[in-house]
Amino acid sequence: MDEVKAKIVLEDGTVFNGVSFGAPGERCGEVVFNTSMAGYQEILTDPSYKGQIVTMTYPLIGNYGVNDEDVESRKPFVEGFVVKECSRIASNWRSRKGLGEYLRENDIMGIQGIDTRALTRHIRLRGAMKAVISTEDLDDESLARKAQASPGLVGRDLVKEVTYGEPFEWSKEGKHRVTVLDCGVKFNILRLLAGHGCCVTVVPAHTTAEEILGGKPDGVLLSNGPGDPQGVPYVAETVKKLLGKVPIFGICLGHQMLGLAMGGKTYKLKFGHHGGNQPVKDLKTGRILITVQNHGFCVDMDTLDRNEIEQTHVNLNDNTLEGYRHKKLPVFSVQFHPEYAPGPHDAEYLFREFVNMMEVSRA
Repeated sequence: MDEVKAKIVLEDGTVFNGVSFGAPGERCGEVVFNTSMAGYQEILTDPSYKGQIVTMTYPLIGNYGVNDEDVESRKPFVEGFVVKECSRIASNWRSRKGLGEYLRENDIMGIQGIDTRALTRHIRLRGAMKAVISTEDLDDESLARKAQASPGLVGRDLVKEVTYGEPFEWSKEGKHRVTVLDCGVKFNILRLLAGHGCCVTVVPAHTTAEEILGGKPDGVLLSNGPGDPQGVPYVAETVKKLLGKVPIFGICLGHQMLGLAMGGKTYKLKFGHHGGNQPVKDLKTGRILITVQNHGFCVDMDTLDRNEIEQTHVNLNDNTLEGYRHKKLPVFSVQFHPEYAPGPHDAEYLFREFVNMMEVSRA
């Protein structure tokens, strides 16, 4: 196959030349880097990456192909995928197709052959920024202007682009009835809830508190999702009305929504946390968890009422807030992904804590 030239140009004018291995065209998004060595299929299908161009720091990607099992949503949601080298050989007994073919089938742009170390270092120093990938317009100044004019993530409602349109049941059998408020839920959250004995119903992000409580759930899980939590105030309003009515467990964007609902504020991180090797300390046990993370925004603990809310987890890389709980209400959340997929299993115990919380509340 003839190589098709491609470029990624950042809003500050930085240019990286490469070749296309995905769909042709042009896409804009916020460029971030992910430090995972594997799990590219789960990353591609994580709805939290909507609006982002993902750069993999590991140099060789695609060597085990793509299969039908390791998906985390109904389709890929990334705006673009950047790698040093896409393997031409996919060696795995479960593989059904190559990574490039998968990207082309799903109209996702991919670019390879660039210095991903240089791009990662640039983001580390300057911060995550808007960018454009193109196989059509190869003029540096034109692409830089397009990147600057692109909408970015701040203030945007990306949840409406990834949430399911209608409620559905994931598992019909279980001791505890859990309603998942879908802001971009990963399948492994649903798998683990079912595995811990929960009957799981998924409802769209625009579902009202009255509709959720009408289903008489034993607990509500606030899912992960993409973008700026302040861009989806209707979810925070729903969560505010659920407080004190039902046990709540928040994950990632759900953690941020819970923070906003309890009067806190969020802010944008310099380059976010994306990868499968982020160290987090559980302040209750003193354990160090290696966690999966994917977020560009963070809850400011100093804006929450410490008389009511207690910090439970802290990021050891930058001391940002990774978890908290309400001291009186059955409510807790974490910023990282305890459902791993892919990644370490250190934090799965949080699903057991959620189940225990529902059992106590029912007693």
